[in-house]
Amino acid sequence: MTIPALRWFASLCAAALLTFAPSASAQTGKRAEGLWSGVLTISSSLSLRIVVEITRQADGSLAGTLDSPDQDSFGAPLAAIEASDTALAFTLPVAGASYAATWSSEADGWLGTFTQGAQSWPLTLRQLDPEQRPQRSALPAEWQIPATDVLTPLLARRIAARPGAGFVLGISENGARRIVTAGPEGSPEFDGDTVFEIGSITKVFTALLLADMTLKGEVALDDPVETYLPAGARMPRGASGTEITLRHLSLQTSGLPRLPDNMPYGDPADPYADYTEAMLLDFLANFELPREVGAHYEYSNLGVGLLGYALARAAGTDYVNLVRERILDPLGMDDTAIALNADMQAHFAVPHDEYLRAAKPWNMSVLVGAGGLRSTASDMLTFAEAAMDPASPIGEAMALTLSERTDQITTDYQTALGWFILPAPGGEVLNHSGGTGGFRSHLAVQPAARRAVVSLTNAAAEPSAPDLAFHALLGTPVVPEADIPPAPEPAPEREEMSLSREQLAPLVGTYRMANNARLIITREGDQLFAQLTSQPAFPIFAEGPRAFFLKVVDARLVFTGEGETITGVTLYQNGAEVPFERID
Repeated sequence: MTIPALRWFASLCAAALLTFAPSASAQTGKRAEGLWSGVLTISSSLSLRIVVEITRQADGSLAGTLDSPDQDSFGAPLAAIEASDTALAFTLPVAGASYAATWSSEADGWLGTFTQGAQSWPLTLRQLDPEQRPQRSALPAEWQIPATDVLTPLLARRIAARPGAGFVLGISENGARRIVTAGPEGSPEFDGDTVFEIGSITKVFTALLLADMTLKGEVALDDPVETYLPAGARMPRGASGTEITLRHLSLQTSGLPRLPDNMPYGDPADPYADYTEAMLLDFLANFELPREVGAHYEYSNLGVGLLGYALARAAGTDYVNLVRERILDPLGMDDTAIALNADMQAHFAVPHDEYLRAAKPWNMSVLVGAGGLRSTASDMLTFAEAAMDPASPIGEAMALTLSERTDQITTDYQTALGWFILPAPGGEVLNHSGGTGGFRSHLAVQPAARRAVVSLTNAAAEPSAPDLAFHALLGTPVVPEADIPPAPEPAPEREEMSLSREQLAPLVGTYRMANNARLIITREGDQLFAQLTSQPAFPIFAEGPRAFFLKVVDARLVFTGEGETITGVTLYQNGAEVPFERID
């Protein structure tokens, strides 16, 4: 995502931009506690107020939320909060974003950078008087889904300055359907049969598979995940020896990170494609959980992808066949799949990235259960109607997914098995969003009112699909459109050279930035990897004995020192030079 879709829930998007986060114990950082506010200037036409609240929990850890009042977004939970007296960092899983800052006595606040996808903006946070905190707008009590001639101009406005982008809004009210469309300009208009990647909405399907297999006695929610791994494979455990269960994976309370740190990113435009089963098992065998299993929620593509993998193994099949046999075929969802048949391929929308450049479809590989499905508005309405019908083929499984809930810290919404749940007039709303390299999607279902909305678009530019889905269903505000940022210059062609293990060995170590961020350089065979605090490990490639570059982003690392003694490294990215000193 490229403009903070803060109300809306997390997508698959793999942030490739390196960001800086302080490495400080969560037991420190008293200065960070409290209420903070700032203004995020996205463009000349769009500025967003931001409010951050950070609190100390009973176990001494830090928790927090982020509000974006101008988007009517409140209580988005923060994760990976790290703070010291001089540095603050956190991630915002629901928007695939992060923030890193240092304390400024002169500004009397945190001077930092808010990063989302491939873009960054300065953000200064200063203390806010609680009495001045903006409050959520009240939702209309008797909202009716607008007529098609009211919604169509909203869709048209959303894609007006987005060449190649189109939009489909599917609506179901008491079983009556309609499809509202706009664009793409100069091409046949999208319709209810246009195929989109639905990204993380796949997690809802994976949760239903878990519920179905539990009801059939094939697995149990509290089965250890390790039970379903290949012989000899192992899962990380909590400090007290607690095992991660299937329930933990679906509730996303396992303690596993958003992404594994050993993804090769062989093709940054298709970041999951090269991630193999062997890599997954190797990561699990060596990862140390940062907290106790079940301690709190943290969005994890890795965790739900692992759940899909484990369920397929338990069923003696693969995920593709499992979801087809248990959900898609019983519901007659013939235009929902992972691999496209010829007819679906003919109706597949051309994906576009946040700069409106043609993008690649994503191959989720072994983590397919986290976001590999493609579908249409018509099929997703079939699914939504089945989700609201206790007598449908998925009725019992739906009931089980909703019976398992966790409250989000300091927010008024919950997570269930696969779903996010929002309180609203007319009854709670079950919802999930999705995002891949060239698509955005949102599904919102209100069973008590017997209505549902699915929104689908073939562009990663923000604002995208969620606000229009919520507006149609609940009457929430529509986010103002923003200018599409200019695409970055292509990375220069660099010639890769081979270095011996003896040449690589002196570079391995830990390096520290001024705000305490750590850069860890490791080696596997003839390959070096660089990992910044709270980021995955990325392979780096030699262009000289001490000069390396990354392929996932346009960035370079140049090591410094005398002779074979390496004393530091400088990161060159986005016109900035960031020095790190060696500390090991």
